[in-house]
Amino acid sequence: MVSWIVLGVLLVALVALALAASRVLTRLPRLQRAALALRQRQAQADDLQRAAAVLQDQAATLQRQAETAQRRLTTIKARRGA
Repeated sequence: MVSWIVLGVLLVALVALALAASRVLTRLPRLQRAALALRQRQAQADDLQRAAAVLQDQAATLQRQAETAQRRLTTIKARRGA
């Protein structure tokens, strides 16, 4: 009698496990598509971050060039005024 109860509990547990596994397996393709989309967005974000770093370097270079030009202009004006 006890063995039938244990067998019944095991059978119910196996059925519950099978239902849970089937739900996960049916969602697996959607999860794979979502993971692919996330990887693509991560790659885009990495590309944008590299482009932003390049632009920041270019802006710093332009800033230095502008400061140099300003110093030269100040020097020229000082020479003309003297």
